[in-house]
Amino acid sequence: MANIFLGIGGNANNQLRSPYGITRDPMSSALYIVDRLNYRVMRYSSNASFGTVVAGGNGQGRNNTQFYSPIGIHLDVLSNSLLIATFLGNNIVRWTLGASNWEIVAGHYDGTIGNTPAGLDSPIDVTLDPMGNCYVADYDNQRIQFFPIGERNGTTIAGITDVRGTSATLLDRPASVKLDNQLNLYVSDRFNHRVQKFMRY
Repeated sequence: MANIFLGIGGNANNQLRSPYGITRDPMSSALYIVDRLNYRVMRYSSNASFGTVVAGGNGQGRNNTQFYSPIGIHLDVLSNSLLIATFLGNNIVRWTLGASNWEIVAGHYDGTIGNTPAGLDSPIDVTLDPMGNCYVADYDNQRIQFFPIGERNGTTIAGITDVRGTSATLLDRPASVKLDNQLNLYVSDRFNHRVQKFMRY
């Protein structure tokens, strides 16, 4: 039988408000949950009902101790950090566990919307490959952006910027990205009601 977390929305350490992304530490089995409307990420040890704030928790905002509508999350075990997609912040940030602030990975620090190789528009999910390269579901740009490790300019590897459509080369609100062991890319193509597979980039 599965354990089910039930509760009333709030900001205590045993409460959440509009939780979104979730990721699991394969070593400790701890869960990291994006607590969207509390503007924080919570860590819950295995079977725990009380969590710990490990990122954010300083209200809504765009400075590097705050989040603006965090949604997607990826645990980078190698660097002991969390990558977080901030939907209205229009960027991907890295928060090293134990740190007091984030560093920019992709998009603009000030939250400016963009559709250039360096810009993002409502990024909703993020993942990494084993080399540390970053893949972003750039929701309102209708594309998947690939950012080589350490690079701030991305390459569109699925979809066409600002073009919605139903053909196999187009996306309509890509909402989630995952990689398999061969680095093939799976995209939840939300408004097309399908999941698309793209061969390794």
